[in-house]
Parts: sequence; C-alpha cells; structure tokens
Amino acid sequence: MEVKIGVQHAPREIVLESGQSVDEVERVVAEALAGKTPLLSLEDEKGRKVLVPADRLAYVEIGEPTVRKVGFGTL
Repeated sequence: MEVKIGVQHAPREIVLESGQSVDEVERVVAEALAGKTPLLSLEDEKGRKVLVPADRLAYVEIGEPTVRKVGFGTL
C-alpha cells in the first residue's frame, strides 16, 4: 500500500510503500495525532523505518498505488 506523508515546512512529501494494512497505518497515525506517541513511525516494504514528529504532520494519504501503463496499446 502507498502512504504519502505531508510534513509542515517541508517542500516535498514523503512517499513509501508499506506492507502494513490500512487499519494498522490509520491506527498508528491516530495515536500520533492524539499525542499518545511523539513520533509517527512507519516501516516500508524493505524494512526501513520512517519517523516523523507528530506535531509536524500536515496530512497522511493512505491508498493503493496507481499502476502506470506503458506502451502504445489501444485504450
């Protein structure tokens, strides 16, 4: 699943592919926004962790990645 994280005062968003379910990611984001944890911590498919201070979150977009079509086939 693709997760996009907007960070305040940062010109680019963080994009990662996560093996976690939508419910798991939503729970972790909700806990960070509620102040239960000071950091939003997510792990991507390669095992790398992304840590973002909870007070700097602008938005989190959760969804399936779009498949890019390649070639000159008919639509």
